[in-house]
Amino acid sequence: MANYYNEKTILYLNGTFVKASEAKMDMYSQSFHYGYSVFEGIRSYKTVQGETKIFKAEAHFERLKASAQALNLPYAYATDELIAATYEVLKRNHFQDAYIRPVVYAPANMSFGLNSQSFIVIEAWEMAPFLGDALLRIMTSSFQRPNPKGFKIHAKAAGHYVNSILASQEAKSLGYDEALLLDMNDKVAEAPGANVFFEKEGTLFTPTTGNILPGITRATVLELCNELNIPVREKIFSKEEMYGADAAFFCGTAAEVIGLASLDDKPFTMAWENTVSKLIQDTYKKLIVENKQELVNEISGVE
Repeated sequence: MANYYNEKTILYLNGTFVKASEAKMDMYSQSFHYGYSVFEGIRSYKTVQGETKIFKAEAHFERLKASAQALNLPYAYATDELIAATYEVLKRNHFQDAYIRPVVYAPANMSFGLNSQSFIVIEAWEMAPFLGDALLRIMTSSFQRPNPKGFKIHAKAAGHYVNSILASQEAKSLGYDEALLLDMNDKVAEAPGANVFFEKEGTLFTPTTGNILPGITRATVLELCNELNIPVREKIFSKEEMYGADAAFFCGTAAEVIGLASLDDKPFTMAWENTVSKLIQDTYKKLIVENKQELVNEISGVE
């Protein structure tokens, strides 16, 4: 099992900093019983200047707020205060390269009525890229992404991730590295915890919003494509359109940008090193440690 904390680990809990080993949660919480909570996955990095920098902190905490509001969870937290608290959590735990997990959760409430309050915790731990750094063998899952008419699919809600866990466990039990999920119309949606892109003849394709969680890393990739003059199209497509493509990759805060070797045992056809997908991967890696837009301009030749 992973070691997420020890006796010295500090987290932020409802305005105070406490030891993780001493933190308490109401066992009658609606979140514990029903998965009724929202969260974010954020990364911090040690930059080349030696500073600790949270990548796209404001965007993540604004999405946390939007997720809470989408699920009718009371939200009275200021973004700047949460960012400051997160830096303090990193400082107290002596972290620079870290994965950060804020969670907004509900009080004891066994009814389905509206809550009048919510709670927040911010945790951090050290974590390598979630899916490793080797090209992945993936399979189409027998599980579909939830119907967006049944959920606020754009919200990063804890309960949605039961679907992700089932799909990922299925793939790994069958000898694959990860799953690819389709939507209710059998069109490509996303991975259990990441968005997906594929490449054909120098153009990248990614599913449109609507049946996916529109990831912040996905948005960053779209920005990089614009800066690097890489054509990119958001569209609805089938898994068959991915078969035999030049390349493909998953992207997400935990996974970063990770290339794919094959889908349903059908290999992607170009050498990874020769693809624009690899250029995106390399540029993203440099961006997060440089944390400077000038780097993107330098790579793309923009003055």
